Amino acid sequence: MPEENTNATYDTIIIGSGAGGLAAAICLSRAGQKVLVLEQHDVPGGWCHSFYLNGHRFTPGVHYVGLCGQGEATNDLYRGLGIANDLVFFRMNPDAYEHVHIGEHRFDIPADPEAFATRLGERFPAEAKRIQKYLGLIRKVSEELYSLPYFKGFWQKLTIPYKTRHFGKYGLFTLRRVINWHIKDPLVKNILNIQCGDHGVQPKKAAFILHAALMFHYFYGGYYPMGGGGALIKAMTNAVKKHKGEIWTSKGVKKILLGNNNQIKAIGVELENGQQLFAKHIISNADVGITYNQLIGKKHLSQKLQKKLEKTIYSCTSLMLFLTVNMDVRQAGLDSGNIWKMPDKDADDYYDKSMMDDLASSEAFEGMFISCTTLKDPVSFDGKHHCLEVITFINYKAFEKFKEEDQQRSPEYLEFKEHLTQKMLKGLEKAVPGISTHIVHKELGTPVTNEYYINTTEGNVYGTEKSLKHIGPFAFKAKSEIENLYLCGASILSHGVAGASHSGIATAAEILECHPDELKKPQEDQHLRIFEAEDATEYPEWMMKKIEVRKARLTSKEQTIV
Repeated sequence: MPEENTNATYDTIIIGSGAGGLAAAICLSRAGQKVLVLEQHDVPGGWCHSFYLNGHRFTPGVHYVGLCGQGEATNDLYRGLGIANDLVFFRMNPDAYEHVHIGEHRFDIPADPEAFATRLGERFPAEAKRIQKYLGLIRKVSEELYSLPYFKGFWQKLTIPYKTRHFGKYGLFTLRRVINWHIKDPLVKNILNIQCGDHGVQPKKAAFILHAALMFHYFYGGYYPMGGGGALIKAMTNAVKKHKGEIWTSKGVKKILLGNNNQIKAIGVELENGQQLFAKHIISNADVGITYNQLIGKKHLSQKLQKKLEKTIYSCTSLMLFLTVNMDVRQAGLDSGNIWKMPDKDADDYYDKSMMDDLASSEAFEGMFISCTTLKDPVSFDGKHHCLEVITFINYKAFEKFKEEDQQRSPEYLEFKEHLTQKMLKGLEKAVPGISTHIVHKELGTPVTNEYYINTTEGNVYGTEKSLKHIGPFAFKAKSEIENLYLCGASILSHGVAGASHSGIATAAEILECHPDELKKPQEDQHLRIFEAEDATEYPEWMMKKIEVRKARLTSKEQTIV
């Protein structure tokens, strides 16, 4: 192994092709760097990739995205990356982009914070004033959080304590603590906290500012990309290739190569096949535990970093049920909005129980996230079959005994998987009665599946746990203690599709020594196209043609079979 990186073939090698890694690759290759992205899976995308089961598309990690409207942050993000023209988004039901099912109670969250406050206040008049004040606080804290990077110069920075006073006042408190100060009714608390599922942390552990930022992200509704998460990845990979960047799939990284000239620094990577590649900079979009404990190795880390890793808690893991059904799901009550389902009990008690749930029992899962992608993306509907993605969080411990299995799963694992599938279907039946008799195909993704395809520590779905101990100043940094090694992704800046993308841009900015805003300044010739998932009257001719072709293809296939 060379001591100096004189054999560098690339300017930057990026490990992992999730949204963060690809966003970094776009920025660096656009700046003239020679960039290589390495992906262990056979398709790029990480959690954002799409896959097909019997011709029907599913995406494990993209369920909705916020702030896609004109002039909003995610819209500007895609315009800044130069991929907006390649994307089409559908706005989910604006009157109910979130359907809240808490026990027998039902509440629909609209895509307007004022309408949300009014609707919730009318439902719970005794809490109306408190609801208005609490949602106002959510907005203030979020706006102050997003303003922090824009305080520049001595005099502006001098005003930070005043201009971010709400953020400062509540920054170190949990969600449970803050909401208890403002809201009294337990059901109202559960409705306001229902989106905890988007970061996987219960109110007593979740940072209030994190949950506030997440609610703010969806204040004006949810959007879904035409073509699912795979369309996002296709746009991003095309942008990388346009700027002469390279993307290699089925190329797992065995370790990060280190040189030793006075101080340890990253000089390249060794692939699982033994091939060595060298670069001036290495970015890891892999899980921080995988990056530091496996690709670098503990012996190369400082005592401080080793202790931090030992104390690191990773986010929850999940079961994901992918279903194809030949059922009129609209008649059954579904639309393009998500369904959040949980029992009518204290959210913290529920999370504690669900994470310790006796998976061996035959009882239905009480908590679920239910999404119908063929209603979110009408172009994907073939006229007969709908696709659903159903998720529940679980504790990883039940799967530890299966973690060493290869792709050839044991009979015990397959039996356990089928048992869990039935538990999920029982829970789904309570939200969509009769759906079990209309299943054309079903497949369950488990924590072991997450480990195999995404390579995350214990199959976690959000990187590090998004509690007070792992966000903001306590999160892992983009610039590591090892010279020339950088990180991006869900454990660095923020999680989610947009959060990971912003993280990749921030990491690229570290390497290019510029401000992230310079890399994501909206391009005048880029425009994100947005249509209504619930209203086809404004669909352009080319989109209607796509819908007709998909339906005709199914008809032709059925006639051929007959």
